[in-house]
Amino acid sequence: MLDILIKNGQYVDFDGGRLVYGDIGVRGGKIVSVGEVGEDAKTTVDAVGKLVACGFVDIHMHEEQFAFEGEEYDIALRMLRMGVTTAVGGNCGSQLQSVADFRAAIERLGGAPCNYLLLAGYNSARRIAANLGAYERADDEQIDIAAAHVAGEIEAGASGISFGVEYDPGITEEEIVRAINAQKHRGIFAAMHYRGDGEEAIDSIREMIRIARATGTRFQISHLSSCSAMGQMEEALKLINKAVEENPQLDYDTYPYNAFCTFIGTASFDGDSFEHWQAQNAGIMIASGEHAGKFCDKALFERVREENPFTLVVVFAMRENEIAMAVANPDCGMIGSDGVLMQGLGHPRATGTFARVLAKYVRDEGALSLVCALRKMSVTPAARLGLANKTRIAPGYDADLVVFDPYAVQDRATFEEPNLPPCGYKAVVVNGRLAVMDDAVVDARAGRFIQSL
Repeated sequence: MLDILIKNGQYVDFDGGRLVYGDIGVRGGKIVSVGEVGEDAKTTVDAVGKLVACGFVDIHMHEEQFAFEGEEYDIALRMLRMGVTTAVGGNCGSQLQSVADFRAAIERLGGAPCNYLLLAGYNSARRIAANLGAYERADDEQIDIAAAHVAGEIEAGASGISFGVEYDPGITEEEIVRAINAQKHRGIFAAMHYRGDGEEAIDSIREMIRIARATGTRFQISHLSSCSAMGQMEEALKLINKAVEENPQLDYDTYPYNAFCTFIGTASFDGDSFEHWQAQNAGIMIASGEHAGKFCDKALFERVREENPFTLVVVFAMRENEIAMAVANPDCGMIGSDGVLMQGLGHPRATGTFARVLAKYVRDEGALSLVCALRKMSVTPAARLGLANKTRIAPGYDADLVVFDPYAVQDRATFEEPNLPPCGYKAVVVNGRLAVMDDAVVDARAGRFIQSL
């Protein structure tokens, strides 16, 4: 008997680039049959009028901080409800806890809402192990100390290394290359939050292209839209597409919103940043804490930055047409939410990213085809992360699946109400277990920790 039978739907054949009618049988965490499936099942999902796709893979998000917020799965539950079955935390150079602690919590809690991979945050390694401040240059000994810390995190289960250079301007290009090369023999994945956005975006992209070439490892440019959707996207994509032709190890991810979000106390707001963003006609909204939902004047901005530096703020700085360019680029690019929350509050991207791509950019605007969007959200990031068993709907592949109505799927989270969940999801299956049914979570522990090395 099957564990789950998904009947009467269409599934995505990525090899043929088309939709195919057929049933899907699941048993023991794997897809065991596709096509006309007559076997009985413990659970049957009627997918008439629905599409079945490989579960979405969020290649760039920020995991829960269990020590600070308790052992809850606030952000992973949001991932699950928008069809994400695998997520990558530890991005932008920041780990919110050690790999060992995070992995132990998942095991102690009996699983997670989605599968989790974690990157070793190099900024965290610099701070914790080498005692370096954000603006300090590291000497050779300090780089070796930070690299040893990263090695320990990878041995504990991290799948790669991340950098947040805008947040720690003292990190040099040479240091990044050395840090990656120290772990290159492990076949790691590397991701980098750029050095600067807007007018600095093109130089930042050139730096990341150089690093990818110098290290020869899988290298991800993080959240391209928040770097370059301020008038630089056309030039940025030309640079990246050409570089990817020469070095297929390079790629980028992006999210579908016209505002970025980060902590108000970071180095990205150094100088008279309030005046800078005002000059760009970019409003700054507080997204967490007691002032959540308020737009800043200069006095409020400076007071919150001084008193509560870990407050999240949203800056409406990006251009809609350039976001669409990054999302729809046919040559490369993946979707990542960059989701981050502070005590349940933050940017709507943590709740709506994947539904928004399907609703806004595929259905409403036709910026890219459904199959192209699903590829960018599932099989391409899965393959890039070395998760080959999550790249096909075929017998023997992992049963990580999402069933949705292409005419009804919709993001509902807004900047005013960032916690509204999406709708249009008939079912989400994680590791062969039914995790979501009719937009409601029915199993929040089907996910597990993964190391992809």
